[in-house]
Amino acid sequence: MYHITAIAAFKDNYIWCLHHQGKAVLVDPGDASVVSAFLTAQKLSPVAILITHHHWDHVDGIPALQQLWPELPVYIGAAERAKTKHQLQHCHIVSDNMQFLLPQVNLTFSVLAVPGHTLGHMAYLCQPPEQPPVLFCGDTLFSAGCGRLFEGSHTQMYQSLQKINALSPQTRIYCTHEYTMANLKFALEVEPDNLSIVEHQHWCETQGSANQPTLPSSIEKERQINPYLRCDNTALQQRWQQQDAVALFSFIRLWKDRY
Repeated sequence: MYHITAIAAFKDNYIWCLHHQGKAVLVDPGDASVVSAFLTAQKLSPVAILITHHHWDHVDGIPALQQLWPELPVYIGAAERAKTKHQLQHCHIVSDNMQFLLPQVNLTFSVLAVPGHTLGHMAYLCQPPEQPPVLFCGDTLFSAGCGRLFEGSHTQMYQSLQKINALSPQTRIYCTHEYTMANLKFALEVEPDNLSIVEHQHWCETQGSANQPTLPSSIEKERQINPYLRCDNTALQQRWQQQDAVALFSFIRLWKDRY
């Protein structure tokens, strides 16, 4: 059985740790202290770091982790490595449609280029045996939302989300911020008659009351509640007087920026 644990960091970040038989894969470790404490408590040895993009809250823990585990490799896109302020060691450069095997956990990862939040943003897809597919998507797709456009265009981000939306409905979505409740509030502004959003709000409130994450989500769930994955809905386009899916996406994303 493969386990994926959320390591809370900063105000609302999740550092994901995929672990199996004492070995761990870390995704976007912005804070080394919480990661090393978790690994020690769980008696886990890290075998790889996967980086989605270069923002500080996703990469700042890498140097300290590589001091503790000097051979620890980092998988990162070329553009994101160039923008990372740290001198990273043992880098493996990834690119769109690339696959790589991590034999210590016996998993193959597929790389998806998903520009928008940053131009070199990557996501990582894997298929644990007898479990749903897993996508580590950084700050591209959030539950009921998507990332801000710091570097890319609206068209790029829409295309990136379409690439993710084309994955199996069962795919589990591991994004890196606990933004779900705020996103659902906005999603209900966009689509006030969507009962799936209201139902998911209630579930998330229960999770929050128990101090539990609202993640992972799934492609199937996001297709029901995420306005950025619902832009091809003609009724929604007509509601907001937008001519097509990309125009509606741009309208909603700009609205959210001001919200």
